[in-house]
Amino acid sequence: MLHAVILAGGGGTRLWPLSRTQFPKQFLSLLGDQTLLQQTVSRLETMVTPQCVWIVTGKDYQFLVQSQLAALPRMSTAAAQVLTEPLARNTAAAIGLAAMHIQRRDPEAVMIVLPADHWIERRDAFVALLQEAATLAKRDFLVTLGIVPNRPETGYGYIKRGSLLAQPPGQTPPYQVERFVEKPSLPVAQEYVSSGLYYWNAGIFLWRAATILQEIATHMPALHAGLMEIARSLDKKNAADALATIYQRLESVSIDYGVLEKASRLVVVPADIGWSDLGEWTTIHRLSPHDARGNTLTGNVVNLENDNSFIYSSRRPVAAIGLKNVVVVDTDDALLVCAQDRVQEVKTVVQHLQTQGAEVATTPHTVQRPWGTYTVLEEGTNFKVKRIVVVPGASLSLQMHHQRSEHWVVVRGVAHVVNGEQELVLPANQSTYIPQETKHRLANPGTEPLEIIEVQTGPYLGEDDIVRFADIYGRTTRG
Repeated sequence: MLHAVILAGGGGTRLWPLSRTQFPKQFLSLLGDQTLLQQTVSRLETMVTPQCVWIVTGKDYQFLVQSQLAALPRMSTAAAQVLTEPLARNTAAAIGLAAMHIQRRDPEAVMIVLPADHWIERRDAFVALLQEAATLAKRDFLVTLGIVPNRPETGYGYIKRGSLLAQPPGQTPPYQVERFVEKPSLPVAQEYVSSGLYYWNAGIFLWRAATILQEIATHMPALHAGLMEIARSLDKKNAADALATIYQRLESVSIDYGVLEKASRLVVVPADIGWSDLGEWTTIHRLSPHDARGNTLTGNVVNLENDNSFIYSSRRPVAAIGLKNVVVVDTDDALLVCAQDRVQEVKTVVQHLQTQGAEVATTPHTVQRPWGTYTVLEEGTNFKVKRIVVVPGASLSLQMHHQRSEHWVVVRGVAHVVNGEQELVLPANQSTYIPQETKHRLANPGTEPLEIIEVQTGPYLGEDDIVRFADIYGRTTRG
């Protein structure tokens, strides 16, 4: 049976300020109404049943993944499998973890491995190619899709094809892989494209779960030993603790470097599917609708004689006059203005902000939580004002804070509140005051979103000043 393994743990810093570490690009709707993760899952709906979809992600993204899958018509949080890594250990460990779980369920399984944040224009051609590649995977080949390049690109790795393999008439001819090549200079990339022997490495693979585990055992024995140790702990009460302990010591290596470059049964199938790596703003611009002068304008934009520019406003008016080849991305808490030929340096900006300890580098203005969202409206010395939205049926943890008190005002919906020894039901325009070191909880028992304004006061207002006594989402006691 076919299983899909979608890798959804990346950070996406080059699409800042929309993409942040705590809400990276795979969870954004950049091209269309669905998020990139949802589009990736939807592309496979005719090939893979919901029960055979596996999402590998970081523990901080587990609830984002589950909520976005639940929004898809064919999916639910109970259908797809969400595997959470305790910490990032690159693609070899992530793929190995998925392969181990899949083989336990289906010893003959064929895995399709693909990133959550790519764009594929020709969906039907992509699905047909995957079906052809799956027949090769069933013959114990390791298969990678090689994207047929339409330009010399210095931002991608390349795959050089070798000898042609026999394939039934009418199917795309596969080739043995001669070698992988790192990101080349522009003159070298031009030579690669002219030769017709090189393809872009998209990180899309097919193989039997058993085959990739055998290859990991051969080329990365320490990783394989760790995966088998995890497998032995899965049915025990301490499975989560064992996963965290074992994962900590796994080597952080890509599947390309750790296994594929050394494998003897690796083949590449040429793929002309309209693929793009959504790694920078110029790519989003190229794939988005344009006006007559080549501009992409999103949101509340006043456009006066601009050319070939990407201008995005999340809310407030943005006026642009006479710009050419410029990226402007305006969010509630950050503004990016960048020449299009320097978009690769956005990552450097994020690194600079991180060294300064600026939250804007990692945390979006509106923060997602399992129960809903919060938005910081204003903050200063010894105070912070938040808008908190709790989805129907959801509940925050039973918690307390050592260094801050809180005042809650209900503006929409009905709140069920635990405040010390009291239990309160508060409709709109009602409020309650919660002193520091008082146990409290907020829940939404209704059928519409609950919205409150929270005013915090105290000498320290950081998100880490929290002690959780009970939490329906299984989060840790502190943090």
